[in-house]
Order: sequence, then C-alpha cells, then structure tokens
Amino acid sequence: MNAPAPPAPDLAAPAASAHSDTLRHKLDIRGMTCAACVTRVERVLNRVPGVSAAEVNLANETASVDAAPGTAVESLVNAVRQAGFDVAVQTRDLHIEGMSCASCVGRVEKVLAAVPGVTAVTVNLATEQARIESASAVGLPELIAAVRRAGYDAAPVETTAPAAEAPRRDWLPVLAGALLSLPLLLPMLASLGTAHVMLPGWLQCALATPVQFVLGARFYRSGWKALRAGTGNMDLLVALGTSAAYGLSVYLLLRDPTTSHLYFEAAAVVITLVLLGKWLEARAKHRTTAAIRALQALRPEFARVRRGEVEREVPVAELAVGDVIIVRPGERIAADGSVVEGNSEVDESLLTGESAPQAKAPGDSVTGASINGSGLIAVRVEAVGTQSRLARIIELVETAQARKAPIQRLVDKVSAIFVPVVVAIAFITLLGWVYAGAGWEHGLLNAVAVLVIACPCALGLATPAAIMAGTGVAARQGILIKDATALEIAHSVRTVAFDKTGTLTVGHPVLHACQALDGDDAGALTLAAALQAGSEHALAKAVREAAATRALTLPAAGKLQAVAGRGVRAEVGGRDLALGSGRWMQELGMDTSALADRAVEYQSAGHTVSWLAECGPTPRLLAFLAFGDALRPQAAEAVRLLAANGVTAVLLTGDNRLAASVVAGELGITDVRAEVLPEGKAEAVAALKTAGARVAMVGDGINDAPALAAADVGIAMGGGTDVAMQAAGITLMRADPRLVADAIAISRRTTTKIRQNLFWAMIYNIVGIPLAAAGLLSPVVAGAAMAFSSVSVVTNALMLTRWRASASGRSAR
Repeated sequence: MNAPAPPAPDLAAPAASAHSDTLRHKLDIRGMTCAACVTRVERVLNRVPGVSAAEVNLANETASVDAAPGTAVESLVNAVRQAGFDVAVQTRDLHIEGMSCASCVGRVEKVLAAVPGVTAVTVNLATEQARIESASAVGLPELIAAVRRAGYDAAPVETTAPAAEAPRRDWLPVLAGALLSLPLLLPMLASLGTAHVMLPGWLQCALATPVQFVLGARFYRSGWKALRAGTGNMDLLVALGTSAAYGLSVYLLLRDPTTSHLYFEAAAVVITLVLLGKWLEARAKHRTTAAIRALQALRPEFARVRRGEVEREVPVAELAVGDVIIVRPGERIAADGSVVEGNSEVDESLLTGESAPQAKAPGDSVTGASINGSGLIAVRVEAVGTQSRLARIIELVETAQARKAPIQRLVDKVSAIFVPVVVAIAFITLLGWVYAGAGWEHGLLNAVAVLVIACPCALGLATPAAIMAGTGVAARQGILIKDATALEIAHSVRTVAFDKTGTLTVGHPVLHACQALDGDDAGALTLAAALQAGSEHALAKAVREAAATRALTLPAAGKLQAVAGRGVRAEVGGRDLALGSGRWMQELGMDTSALADRAVEYQSAGHTVSWLAECGPTPRLLAFLAFGDALRPQAAEAVRLLAANGVTAVLLTGDNRLAASVVAGELGITDVRAEVLPEGKAEAVAALKTAGARVAMVGDGINDAPALAAADVGIAMGGGTDVAMQAAGITLMRADPRLVADAIAISRRTTTKIRQNLFWAMIYNIVGIPLAAAGLLSPVVAGAAMAFSSVSVVTNALMLTRWRASASGRSAR
C-alpha cells in the first residue's frame, strides 16, 4: 500500500505562458538519470499534438510544457510514460456542500475535470467528497472556484468538521415543518371519512408560507444555482413541484377568499417529508463512514518516550524513528515498532480481525494502535505518521470508498439526463390532462406529483452507499479492498490461484536433511550456508539456521550471483558452486541421478529439494538439501470454503511437481501448476483467464507481484511484501487463507446490495412517474415515496454491516 503523497505546493496551475494562446503545464518527472533521459522526454512531449514547446530540467526533475488550451494533460502524461518514465500524480480531497442527487455529482465532476491539469475526478455523494488527481500543479483556489461556478461550495477535507460528529440540530427544521404541516394534513385525512372539516383558506396560507419559503429556502437556493449552471437536480424538482401547488392555491384563494378547497397541504407536507427524508438519510450516511471513524479513533494522542534514563509523555506527532516508547498494561501502542524489552500479549483485533491476542517478546514486531495486554513492554519505533500501518490502512479504505464501481458509470449517464426528462414528462402530463378536458387545476396537480416523485438522489446513493458499507465492514474483518473495481470484479471470480510458500504454508521452511554424495553432510551444509550468507530468501534462512545450530564456521563467498527462480551461484574457497532447483541443475548439465532416489523420497513426503553442485571444468554433484514448510492450519478449510462457493482452487508454485502434488493432495486441490518460474506465473494466470473465468491470484512475495497484477483480482496475504500489496487489489491483514473466500463473499454481498439498491432506485421512478402522470398518486403520497426512496437505499446498504467473516470464527451471513 502506498502512503498518500504529500500535497504539492499550490503553484500557478497551468498558467499562461509567454504566448497568450498557450498554457504552461508543469509535470514532475520520475526516473530520469542523465542528459539522454532529458532529451528523450523533451522529444516525446514535443510530438504531442498541441504542444509548442517543452523544456525538461534534470536538477529538479520537472518538465515545463507550453500547449494549446485544448491539449489534455492525459496526453502529456501518456507520452512520458510510453517513453519509459513516470509522472507524479497529486491527489486532493474536497468536501462539497450543496449536492442533493446524482445529477449534482455529474455536474461537480464535469466542472472539476475541466480545470486545466486535472487528470481524474471522482465525486462521492454518500461522503459528499471529491477526489481530484492532477499531473501538473493545480491550485486549490482554482478547484474551489470551479465548484462554486457550478453552484456548490467546497473546502479542503482537512478543514471541515470532524467526521465523527453526527447530524444533531438538523431535526429542528423537520420538527418545525411537522408542527406547521399537521394542521393542514389532519383535516384532509378527516375528510376522507364522514367529517368535512377544512381550515379557512387564509389560515392554510399562513401555515404553509413559512414552510414553503423559510424551511424550503434550501431547495430554492440549490435549484437556482443548478439553473444558473445550466443543469438540474432534485432540489429543482422539489422547488418546481411545491411552488406549482402553492401558487395554484394562492390563485384559487385570491379568486375566491371563502374557498377552503386548496392545495397548501400538498406543498407543505411534501417539503416536510423531503426534509425528514434528508435527515434520516444523513443519519444513515453517517453510519456508512463508521469504519473510517473507528480506525481514526484508534490513534493514541500521547506516547511515553524513554530518552536516556528519563521517561516523558510527548504528543504522538513528535515521535521519531528510533525512539523507545514505554507501553503499560492496557495502553494502546503509540507507533509501529519492535519489542526491545518485556513480554506481553497484544490485541490487534481492530486492525486484523484476529480475535485472539498475540504473544509478543523481544524482537517481535507490534503495530501502532493495538492494545497491550498484561505486561510492560518497551518498543523501538520503526514507522511514524503516514508511513505507519494504521495510516496506510485508513488511506486504503478511504481510497476504496472514494472510487467508483464500473456500474456507477452507467448510472452517471442516466443521471445526467434525468432531471430534464422528468421536467419534460411533467409538462406533457399537464398538457395531456388539459387536452383531455380535466382542466388546468387537475393537470397541474398531476404534474406536481410527477416532479415530486422523481428521485435522482436514490440513484446517486445506490452504489456508493453499498461500497462504503462493504469496504468498511471488510476492513473491520481484516480484508482491505483497494478500490471499487476490485470489489465489483471479485464477486464473479471462479478460479483462485494460490502461491504455495507463505500463502498455503506458514512461510518458515526448516532444513530436514542435507545429504552429501561423499558422506560429508556437515561439509556440504557449510558450503551451502556460505552461499546463502547474504540472502533473505526463506530457504536461505533455513540453511543458515541449521548451520548455526551445528555451530559451523562459514567461509567467505565471493562473486555472488542470484539467478531468479533458479538459485544462487558464488565462489567459496576458490570453488565455483551453485545451489538451486533441479531444473537449474539440468540447465547447467549436472547429473543428479546418484542422489535422485533419496531425493524423491523426501519429495514424496512434500519436501522441497535443492541441489548443491560444483560448476568447475569438471562439473559434479555435491549434495541435496530437503526443506519442509508446514501447511497453515486453515489452508484445507480455505480450499473447502472456496469449493462450497463454486470457486476452483489452483496451486501455482515454483516447487518441483512431486512435492507440489503432495501438498495439493493434502489440501484437496486437483489443479497443480508446478515448477513455474517467477516470470512464468503471470503467463500461467493469463492461461487460466483464457478459459473465460474470472481469476484471482493469492500471493505474498515480490516474485508474486507480476501474477497479482495479471489476475482479474490480486489478493496479497498479510505479512507479505509491500510490493505484493502494491500490485494487489485486495490485501488480507492477517495470514489466514480463509479470508480469500471471505473476500469473495463480501464482494458478492456488496454487489448484490448494489443491484438491489439500483433496482429500488429505478423502480421508484419507473413505477411512480407513470402512476403520478396518470393521476393515481397525490402530490403528498408522491413526496413521501420520494423522501423515503433514498432512505431505503442507504438502509439496505447498512445491512452489510451485519456481515462477519467465516475466518473470525463466526459464519458469514
């Protein structure tokens, strides 16, 4: 996972160049090392249509590009990347005020995307935030000005009110509206029976007017801003519909002051119901962000630091790498680090979903924000600020919730034309009823019902509300989903390819045998350990540990050469030695038949075998080493869970076929792809995809990164490398392969909720608008349906928060 890049300075985002007909863009170029790189970047930039001049500065790694106003920054970025370099992307988050529906989302995205230098924009109605990516420095004032021109307001997310504050006083307008509307509504309900009691017209007007123009002022303001920006939104529909009902009532009252047959109650009750719906919606949306707030609340504010012989309490923000912090029993650990003193148990459940506390001793790593158990421990700080694990988790969840699922793109297209189409239908309804002889009064009421029942708000909330709830509950269970695309694709996965070492096994191989051809097993182990002295590979560590246990003295190795996917080669005591796989031995022309029978015995037991050979003028085999790596206790259950959900497990490993087949047999995996080189794993994943099924790849190491990126969904196992997590779309926060099935399960549940939400959002409109146009719905009923449509969508999404991972010891529901 990447930590968020620090905000770039607010340089004059694409400014006018010396030529009045061009704009100057500044790009931060990554990967240049010499003057030849500068020349190549300048050449490719000057070839982009619309570019008049490009200058690259190697010292500060920037490119200044003069281009015509219509030149897209994306074309400049793509040109640089095709040349083999990269462009730094700046990300900003803005809080958007005044959005009410999906049409607003589309409008804000459109105006922000039009700002020169912006490469991508995502607006989330549920969080009321916009995420803007730009390759050149874009000034914050420009972004805010663009939003304001569209009729909304914006502020940096950092300066807005804390997300933890729930809507409090928003219920006051709802209460006021209810108190003023009930006297209008109750007589109308009574008139449905035998009683015919109606308030005098002037009293109806007095009660409805403050609701219309004071409590309903927000709809007029928002609708007017939308009109000025050349668009429409839900507030405009409410303002038009209620104004029509209110205006008709005033006209009838002026024409006959004695009449009580008016429609003030329709306008007042609709506004009150919409306000109620907005209030309920705000409370529900607040709950969808609970996962982020829960993670943010884990951050302790102070830490007890030992400097010299003195302990003092300092703000966590002042901690530095290398500091030693003292953590008392029951306290939260203030930063990521490793234990240097003491023994305890640490509760990491809110970060990993693992309910059982983990024993910690000197040398063990601990994560900031986890809770210390009964022991006093001293921790050396290894990561602070944005580099901490908690900060990276929060960034990952926020990024996932900010991005759009592919299905949302279709919704956006519908929303863009929704309001104009609804207004057109309302106008046709009015004219149709008048033409049919029902009169203007009847036609206008039906047109009002059409305007009021239309609900673009529910359309806008359907997808993001479900994604926020799904990614949030997944994070609490130890499943981090990088983006909405991975979430949406994972539901259709039918094949999961597992790497073996560190994924299905514990990743801590132990040397079980070292058998030399000449019988000198200790001598062979000494040579093997010397070859592996500087390697961090799991098998290398096992060799060194075995040598250390026997107290062997290791000679120095020189001319060390690591051969990816094969082994290691070096000179030890003047001898050219190689230690690696059987495939590599064949490539080196080495005859392994003398020890083959004994090696097969170990391979038949599931052990991995490496060969030690001398590659001099007369190549000869020296020994073989057999390693065992215990299966994770949850591995077999993980495969069964996948099979129960119609997903096929595949074992994809660089190990020899015999050992891989033994492991696969123990786990119940029938499809084994063995002896696959690191560069071949991506090809193997591509081959699985040719069958037409969606493929997920699960791995934990650097050599798994290409395969993770090649899969439809990459899943990085917890405790793996940062490179693997970077390439994956989903990261499992603990090394439990059962979480793979859980990740697919929550993806399916979330996708189902998205489809349900879109169905309900559409059905309100597909059924409600024709009924309203046909005169079968009163404006009051239409208003109630519209007000509660978005509430029902968000409430349905919140049902995802009840989901639990099977790996947590409880069944997923």
